[in-house]
Amino acid sequence: MLERARAAGIGLIVIPGIDVAQCRGALALAETTPVVYVAVGVHPNSSGDFDPATVDELRALAAHPKVVAIGEIGLDYYWDRVTPTQQAVAFRAQLALAAELGLPVIIHNRDASEDVAGILEAWVQSEDFRNSPLATRPFAGVMHAFGGDVALAERAYRWNFLLGIAGPVTFKNARQMHALIPQLRADRLLIETDAPYLTPHPHRGKRNEPGYVALVADKIAELLDTSVAEVAQQTSALAMAFFGLAERNGWTNAGGTNAGGRENHV
Repeated sequence: MLERARAAGIGLIVIPGIDVAQCRGALALAETTPVVYVAVGVHPNSSGDFDPATVDELRALAAHPKVVAIGEIGLDYYWDRVTPTQQAVAFRAQLALAAELGLPVIIHNRDASEDVAGILEAWVQSEDFRNSPLATRPFAGVMHAFGGDVALAERAYRWNFLLGIAGPVTFKNARQMHALIPQLRADRLLIETDAPYLTPHPHRGKRNEPGYVALVADKIAELLDTSVAEVAQQTSALAMAFFGLAERNGWTNAGGTNAGGRENHV
């Protein structure tokens, strides 16, 4: 899979966290695979037993030099696995950790836009955030697999967030998404796979993987009436800035595609 990603022009991969055990596994891979970096966090659907000890475990994991973000965190009201109250507890605690550590956040939002937006609005206006290194980073967060509307996008811009666009934009019946993309700021878009999920056309229904992120770039270029090279260069530069990887990897904002997630932001 990594070799196929390399052949597709993917230079860097960021694996977001789902739970503490998966974060440890991702870091073990990152230690032996130079192109792999990690975000640590507890997904809302895995937050049922989240407690202060979990925050301590994430804080310790985040000290690893290959950790570049906190995530994937947020709210998910589609799956009835964890109560909204418990999800919110985990979400707020991890946002506080991100501010403490100065790491950007990867936000999961499924059928919970108003509550997600309310929590994020309060966070970016908090004293903890304003006193955090996050307040001076190029970007504070990314709305992963963005499926909201222009109004939510405008709020995200005010929070200094990016918008992650994934495989569904390639679906033939995704007319709403096709109409949305030209209304979004091109200088605030990342592209991603969400592998192993949200596999883009023509591989829909199969396991997703990092190399397929190029298909997302192709579709966005078509919708924006621009070149794939332009989309690749701009989204790569944004991803490198977002994850703080430009200096680590000698990024010059010239040519090539790079990736960053289960997630794979190019």
